[in-house]
Amino acid sequence: MNFKEVPVSCKNVFHGHLIDVEVEQVKTPAGQLAQREIVRHAKAVCLLVVNKEGQFAVVKQWREPIATTTLEIPAGKVDERDGGSSLHAAQRELNEETRLSAKQLTRICGFHSSVGFSDEYLTMYLATDLSPVKKQLPQDPDEQLSLQWLTVEQGLQMIDSGQVTDAKTIMAIYYLKGHCDEQR
Repeated sequence: MNFKEVPVSCKNVFHGHLIDVEVEQVKTPAGQLAQREIVRHAKAVCLLVVNKEGQFAVVKQWREPIATTTLEIPAGKVDERDGGSSLHAAQRELNEETRLSAKQLTRICGFHSSVGFSDEYLTMYLATDLSPVKKQLPQDPDEQLSLQWLTVEQGLQMIDSGQVTDAKTIMAIYYLKGHCDEQR
């Protein structure tokens, strides 16, 4: 069965600092014309930062699209400072958001955050064997962050209670839980 849609036209309707928005007209495999609104986003990274006590790091920050504070694992986009390297972006974001460096930075997986409207692709890294950074990189001037450490049990309870709703963070908590269960 053929699922591929064929673009007929594409118009960029917004170009911003973080995203671009395109409206595409496509022809479906059944021959129907349809409109697709697509958010284009730079590739990004997120970090499951685990200390020697088995706790993981989250940052509390305001998120205007949902008009509330969130608890999220550290994350950020790959930008010109990284030369296209997700690993470099992960090291940089770890410094900027936690003021830590990791002797072990291991790729867990890559994933699309919301395939229904966005092409955003994140690479998740596990950061362990942590130490304070020798040189602090400047934090993004438009971010106000508060670092917190949680146990897996606290993270699971916060998912159940609706305190953690961020998809990448939920994914990281369940990943960590799975690895905790394997070690028992």
